[in-house]
Amino acid sequence: MIVVGIDLAGSPKRITGVCTLNGKRITSFATLFSDDEIVNYVKKSIPDIIAIDAPLNLPPGRKTIEDRNGEHFRPCDRELHRRGIRFFPITLGPMRSLTKRGILLKKRFNRLGFKVIEIYPGAAQDIWRIPRKQFGLGRLRRGLERLGIKGLQRGMNGDELDAVSGAVVGQMFLQGKAEILGNFKQGAIVVPFPVKKHVRTKGKL
Repeated sequence: MIVVGIDLAGSPKRITGVCTLNGKRITSFATLFSDDEIVNYVKKSIPDIIAIDAPLNLPPGRKTIEDRNGEHFRPCDRELHRRGIRFFPITLGPMRSLTKRGILLKKRFNRLGFKVIEIYPGAAQDIWRIPRKQFGLGRLRRGLERLGIKGLQRGMNGDELDAVSGAVVGQMFLQGKAEILGNFKQGAIVVPFPVKKHVRTKGKL
């Protein structure tokens, strides 16, 4: 299975980390900027699924991210909160531009025939019990190595390592080893099952 993980930035002026995972091996990774660069990278990889670290749906009742009506949180966000997993509300600050960009990229990928899921590397890393990037890139890299990921390099930046984490979650989803928080109509975040708990799911959108 080939999965592309994308740690999307809210602006094309900031770096986006991308990674292609084939089985347990990283076949390529990069730091990109524009939407066109990201789309071209994905088209070359021809993935079975794309896992994006960005909100891909608006909260219920909102027509646009600028809309002041409706909820601040999606059902999947509330579930993260219930589980004690830290996250940024998607209607506040820089998350607004990230949400807009994520939704537009998802539509663009769907038009090209690619399947897309929303993932959250921080949540996955918490579930795997490995450090998030702010606690040290070396510690995060070693944590991913313990998951059996091959091809990790010392020079990889935090965005690229988060993209690797996202790609791993994408593979677990296809294998039925991940769960869906929320639903795909109102917003869903795919996260790994807790360690040693692999209950089968369909792995379908």
